[in-house]
Amino acid sequence: MSWEEHLFSVLDDLEQQAEALYDTERDLELADRSRSEYAQVTLGSRLMASLEGDLDLEVRGVGRISGTLQRVGDGWCLLHGLGRDWIVRAESIAVVHGSSSRSVPEVAWSPVTRLGLGSALRRLADEGERCLVHLLDGGRYDVVPTRVGQDFLEGTDDTGRTVVVAFSGLAAVQSSG
Repeated sequence: MSWEEHLFSVLDDLEQQAEALYDTERDLELADRSRSEYAQVTLGSRLMASLEGDLDLEVRGVGRISGTLQRVGDGWCLLHGLGRDWIVRAESIAVVHGSSSRSVPEVAWSPVTRLGLGSALRRLADEGERCLVHLLDGGRYDVVPTRVGQDFLEGTDDTGRTVVVAFSGLAAVQSSG
């Protein structure tokens, strides 16, 4: 082998080593970027990708709720199961089973899905339907929702007394059927 061939062989070997190092560094950088980007994924965006799917939610103060995910909003979701609808406050969800592995970023949500928990509860109040209000501590109130404030739900119980439930203590609201 001539000295030129030997030199080109050494240079080719060095170039291949440099490419291998670059590929290794690039793979690590891509993995790090992927982890960083995934850190931006919210529970709401995962739920949004699971619309119309059958889910099991483990909800604080309530337990396991099973049904079809009908709607996702800002801080809440609507699950239809066994003839009853559940408005579940997102902060009360401890575990989700059966969700999509994908997500829909919040910037892609329609303006309607950006409506908060109060909007969903106002619709219940407008319907005047009796509901079971579940609290995070496991308490429950059987009420007819009457009004919804910025951070509370007001309802009337069987005795005609007014019950005011702060959103911060609310886990879920279950339709009566």
